[in-house]
Amino acid sequence: MRFRPIFVSATGTDVGKTYTALRLIKAFGAHNIRVGVCKPIETGVTGVPQDAQLLLGACRQINPLFASLTPHEITTYTFSLPAAPFCADEDQTIQVDKIIHAVKTLQQRCDLLVIEGAGGLMTPITSEYLMIDLAHEIGAYTLLVTHDKLGCINDTLLSIEALQNRNMPFDWCINIRKEREEFDMLSKPFYDARFPHWWEADQGMDSFAHGFLKEQL
Repeated sequence: MRFRPIFVSATGTDVGKTYTALRLIKAFGAHNIRVGVCKPIETGVTGVPQDAQLLLGACRQINPLFASLTPHEITTYTFSLPAAPFCADEDQTIQVDKIIHAVKTLQQRCDLLVIEGAGGLMTPITSEYLMIDLAHEIGAYTLLVTHDKLGCINDTLLSIEALQNRNMPFDWCINIRKEREEFDMLSKPFYDARFPHWWEADQGMDSFAHGFLKEQL
């Protein structure tokens, strides 16, 4: 059975998309799901795309159909400038149709394709096409990762509103890293009051995977 792809996005850059995607691969692999991976665009690349390499390494352990692929084969575009794709693509080479084709091709090798975006939901791929547009066009289920620092509440609510405005199916989690004490004091009270079932990326992934599969079957 082929499942709806999962698009991992975030409230911004360096929030924990790759970390979350790796945990997704492990969680679904434990359910004997042949997981595939795709990193459509990676910026800040000099040589091998590092995020793609990490994702592919984890995927190879549970899906032999990805064993022969290279990091560049799961990444449609790479750019050296560590910036939003539109800005990093100085020669304006990005073709959205090429990305869509790559996603569909990789889907043929797996039961569930985990796609890691670049930056946040509103990060521009072209001047008129954003990461959220890509997730919507491929019909993905979005997993939004939010940060834990001061300001995370605002960023979380804005991202949730963007997904709801497009009627996109999604879930979200918080990647709590070094700011636990600060988070507990400055942000957690609101999340507990408004979203009593919120979950952490490093603790709730198994439950998310179980619920996702149950809903899809």
